[in-house]
Amino acid sequence: MQKADEDIFLNWWQKLKNDRGSRAELRRAKLPDEIVFCPAYHRLYAELKWPEKDRRKLTAIAGLAAHVKENDSTQKLAQQMASQKNGNNPLVSSLRFRRILAIDNLDELYVSMIRVIRMLNGTVNLLDMAVSVYWWNNKTKKEWAYSYFEIAKNEI
Repeated sequence: MQKADEDIFLNWWQKLKNDRGSRAELRRAKLPDEIVFCPAYHRLYAELKWPEKDRRKLTAIAGLAAHVKENDSTQKLAQQMASQKNGNNPLVSSLRFRRILAIDNLDELYVSMIRVIRMLNGTVNLLDMAVSVYWWNNKTKKEWAYSYFEIAKNEI
């Protein structure tokens, strides 16, 4: 994402936080394809002016953003997942984390990421999440693994 796109996305998300109806509509979508029917998504798409080939990725990003309560840009998302909840256990277990890394399908990734956002109590690095979902590939998965296990050393 370019800086201008990041600003547009964060601005859209801030407005979405105050628009309970649109946020609820996006949150009810079980899969990215259902988000196409939400006007809030189309407002974001119109502002970003992304190529048509990226529309499906943007539906997932918009839907996930609706589940985010607070944006915490102090750590990468994978590091947030590895943060400890009590004792030495990470918020997202290494088993669940490895299952996420095995996902290659956008629909499965979307469902898993909603669960992760809930596990993190709705506080995630919004831009890192968006970039990761957009570029979900082996490179992104490796970066996540490095970030996660850097924090969750007890899981190695």
